[in-house]
Amino acid sequence: MVGLGFLVLTALVALAAPLFISANDLSAAFAPGLPRRAPSGHFLLGTDAYGRSMVDVTIWGARISLTVGVLATLLAVGIGALVGVVAGHFGGWTDTVLMRVTDWFLVLPVLVLATALASVLTPGVGTVVVAIGVTAWPTTARVVRAQTLSVESRPYIERAKALGGGHWHVMRVHILPNVMPLMLAQATLTVSAAILTEATLAFLGLSDPTKVSWGTTLQLARSVGAFSAGEWWILMPPGVAIVLVALAFTLVGRALEQVLNPRLQERM
Repeated sequence: MVGLGFLVLTALVALAAPLFISANDLSAAFAPGLPRRAPSGHFLLGTDAYGRSMVDVTIWGARISLTVGVLATLLAVGIGALVGVVAGHFGGWTDTVLMRVTDWFLVLPVLVLATALASVLTPGVGTVVVAIGVTAWPTTARVVRAQTLSVESRPYIERAKALGGGHWHVMRVHILPNVMPLMLAQATLTVSAAILTEATLAFLGLSDPTKVSWGTTLQLARSVGAFSAGEWWILMPPGVAIVLVALAFTLVGRALEQVLNPRLQERM
């Protein structure tokens, strides 16, 4: 509940950001303060290399980071659910081929593969979403396939097939509702990884540098040597924000997993 409350508060602040943060506050040319100033009464978290308030930059960065995390998760969970349901339902050579492809993606480092995709595509937020989404689906596919196999062994599936239910009917009406809770739990866990990956790709310069996100803020701090200069106020706000949001999503995901997975409930 603490994680969920923090996520709701973060989302509300990010959505309301345009009401109290103007374009000039985020502009490198019209920044309201002097560059790289330590925290003060006027700028509570100091200013970045352009003179922008770190409070404004951190709040606005939540909009891009959360958007990329959620969209990339929807893409990853969608691909993983499709692969898992099809593999578990049809079985045979279909299951074998899809699972071998899944295993191939599993053994590859996600960050390396996402970096390779982002580097060959046009830099931008959409590219980061695609790069994360097409590399983060294998775990979901494995989880959904296992649940699909469990559902397929139940008597009502056999009755549905005997009454003339086709593949699409069985998957849509009987299998998908049963795997949806696990997909939800897996999605909350995937969002935290997607936000971390987005920050990493932006830090490496593979995102849109004109968009303010936590990753691009850290990349700017690195480029001006904030760490070696001891300017912790430029590094800490986005870094702490990434850690807290990732932790909150992980807490919510683990809680959902315990509620929806009977085996975990028995252990508790």
